[in-house]
Amino acid sequence: MKVFVTGHKGYIGAHLVDLLKQAGHYVTGCDLGLFDGCAWEAVVSADRDLHKDVRDVTIEDLSGHDCVMHLAALSNDPMGEVNAAATYSINRDASIRIAQLAKKAGVPRYLFAASCSVYGAGEKLDLNETDPLNPLTAYAKSKIDTERGVSSLADASFTPVYLRNATAYGHSPMLRIDLVVNNLLACAIATGEIRIMSDGSPWRPLIHCRDIARAFVAFMTAPKERVHNKAVNVGGNTENYQVRDVVDQVKRLIPGAKATYTGEVGVDPRNYRVKFDLLNTLLPDFKLQYNVAAGMEELYSKLIEHRFNKSDWEGDQFVRLRTLKRRLGLLKNVA
Repeated sequence: MKVFVTGHKGYIGAHLVDLLKQAGHYVTGCDLGLFDGCAWEAVVSADRDLHKDVRDVTIEDLSGHDCVMHLAALSNDPMGEVNAAATYSINRDASIRIAQLAKKAGVPRYLFAASCSVYGAGEKLDLNETDPLNPLTAYAKSKIDTERGVSSLADASFTPVYLRNATAYGHSPMLRIDLVVNNLLACAIATGEIRIMSDGSPWRPLIHCRDIARAFVAFMTAPKERVHNKAVNVGGNTENYQVRDVVDQVKRLIPGAKATYTGEVGVDPRNYRVKFDLLNTLLPDFKLQYNVAAGMEELYSKLIEHRFNKSDWEGDQFVRLRTLKRRLGLLKNVA
C-alpha cells in the first residue's frame, strides 16, 4: 500500500515509518522539520520526503495513496498553549483540510492521531468513548474539533478513524523527555531526584510510542465496517496509572533516587482513567507489546547506553517545548 504520513520525523512517526517499511509499504512522509537535529539514533527514511508545513499539503501530494496517517501537530498540552492560534490553525484547521483533500483525491482511509486528553477533567473514572468530553487545553479542544469536522466527510468511499491515544512514553529514535514517564525517569538519571510537580494522584492511561504506531498500522488494514468513522481509545485497560505509580517504577530501577513532590502546579485538573474495551472488540488480534514496567526498563537501558546526563536534561534536544520556542519562526502565521 501507499501511505501518506504527516509528522513522520516525530517521536511516534519515527516508529511508524519503520513499521510500515518493514511491512513492505511505500511511505510518503510530510514534515516541516521543526525538530531536525533532535534525533539520538538513526531514523528510518520515508520513500519520499516532503519538507513542508501540513497547512500547505496539496491534493497532488495526496493523490495515489491508499491511506493518510495524520500525526503532525503542536503536540501535547503545554506546547499547545504557547500559541493557541497556531495550535488551532495546525492541529484543527489543517487536519480537517487534509481530510477534505484526501477525500477529493480518492484516498479511502484517513487515520487521525487524536488523544485521550479530550477527557480532561473526567467526570468519573473508567471513561469510554461515549462519555462526556471535558477538554482543558487548546490542544485537547483542537482534537475534538477535528473529530467533529472530519466526521461529516465520512461516506461509502471515505473512512476516517480517530485514534484517541493514551499518553505516550518510551524509547524512540526521536526521544523526547517532556512526557510524564520519560520525564520522571530522565530526571532521576540526570539529577538523582524524581521531581513531581503535582501531588502524584492524577490518573493517566499510558502507552508505549511504538504501540501507538502499531495501532495505526492495524487500523489501516482493519475491515471498513468495523472502524468506519469511529473514535477509539488506544491503550490497555491494565495500563492506567497514577503518577505516583510511575514514581514507584522509577525507584525500582533507580533505588537511590529521592522522590520530591513539589506541588508547584497545585492540583492537576487533568485526571482521567480510560477504558479500551472498544479497541479490543474492533481489533481483537491487536495486543500491546509493552507494559509500563517493560517500557521503562528499555528506556532506562537506552538512557544509560547513551550516557544521558544533566546537560542533556537541561538542554533543548529532548524537550520539544524548548526547541519549539526557538523555532517558532519556521511556522507561518504564529503572531
